[in-house]
Amino acid sequence: MLNERHTTNILLLIIAVPLVFYLLKILSFIFIPLIFSMFIALLFLPMMRWLGRRKIPKFISIIVVLLLVAGGLKIGIELIQLSSKEILANNGDFLQKAEPKIASLKSYLNNNFGIEVQSNKNVFAQFFQKENIGSTIGFLRTFLTTLLMTAFFVVLWLAESINVHKLLNNTILRKKYTSVKAFMKIESDLIKFIKVKFLVSALTGLFTGLMCVFFDVSFPIFWGLFAFAINFVQMVGSFISVILLSIFAFVELDTSSTLLFFILAITLVQVTFGAILEPIFMGKSFSINIIAVLVMLMFWGFLWGIAGLIMAIPITVFIKIILEQFKGTKVIASLLSGSETMPESL
Repeated sequence: MLNERHTTNILLLIIAVPLVFYLLKILSFIFIPLIFSMFIALLFLPMMRWLGRRKIPKFISIIVVLLLVAGGLKIGIELIQLSSKEILANNGDFLQKAEPKIASLKSYLNNNFGIEVQSNKNVFAQFFQKENIGSTIGFLRTFLTTLLMTAFFVVLWLAESINVHKLLNNTILRKKYTSVKAFMKIESDLIKFIKVKFLVSALTGLFTGLMCVFFDVSFPIFWGLFAFAINFVQMVGSFISVILLSIFAFVELDTSSTLLFFILAITLVQVTFGAILEPIFMGKSFSINIIAVLVMLMFWGFLWGIAGLIMAIPITVFIKIILEQFKGTKVIASLLSGSETMPESL
C-alpha cells in the first residue's frame, strides 16, 4: 500500500512540475510584474515599518514610497534624454568615422565568407526599416503594461493586501515560527542583494562612462547607462557590455594599441566591481554555486526572457531559503549555495 502511494506521488509530481512551468510561461504577463513588484516592496518594507512606528498612516507611507520610486524613474528618464541628445549631436561625426571601417568590413565579409550586404544604402540605415516600426510599438506597449501592473502590485504588497509572511505561513511552511524566520531571512538577503547590485551596477556604469571619456569614445553617457542596466543580468551582462563596447570602439579608435588598452580598461572595470567587490559586499553567507547561477539564468531566461535573466538570482535566493527550512530539501539548498558542509541528517 505504501509503495503504491509512493508511486502515485511520484507520478503526480511528474505531471505537476511541467504543468507549473507551463503556467509560469503562459501567464508570464502576470507573474513577471507580480514577482518583480514583490522585490521592490521588500526593499521599502523597512521604511514602511519606520514610518509606521512614528504613527504615520499607511496610505501616506505608500504615497511617500511611490514618490521615491517616481523620483528614481524621473532621474533615469532625464539621463536617457541626456544620452539621446548626446547621440543626436554627434551622429554625423560618428557616421563619417564609421562608414570607411564598415565598408572595409563589408568587403572582407564578401571576399572571404561570401556574405553580401546592400551597398546602395547607408550601412546604418539598413537597421531602421519601416517593417521594424510595428514590433517597436508592440514592445513599448508591452513594457508600459508591465510597468503599470508592477506599480499596481507594489501598492498591494505595501498595503499588505498581499502579505508575504502570511502567504508563506498558509501555503508552504505552515509553522508560524518557521515562516517568520524564513520571511526575515528572505527580506534581509534580498534587500542586501538589491542594494549591493544597484551600487555595483552604478559604479560599473560610472567608471565605464569615464573610460569612454578618457579614451575619447563617443556617447559616454549612453554607454555608462547601458553598462549600469545590463549589469543587473548576472554574469552574462558583463560579457555583453564589454563585447558591444569593444565592437563600437573598433569603429571609433584608430590605433590598435589604443583600442587594446581601452578593452583592457573596461574589462578591468567589470572584473573589479563584478568579480571582486560584489562578492565581498554580498558576503559568504549569500554565496550561490556558479553552476546553479548558470542553470537558473538559462531556465528563467527561457521562461521569461530578459525579465527572467534579471530576476533569476533573487528567485534562486528565495528558493534556497525556503528549501533550507525542510530537512528533506536541505541537501538541495546546500548544493545551490555551494556549501561544503552537508546537513546533520546526512
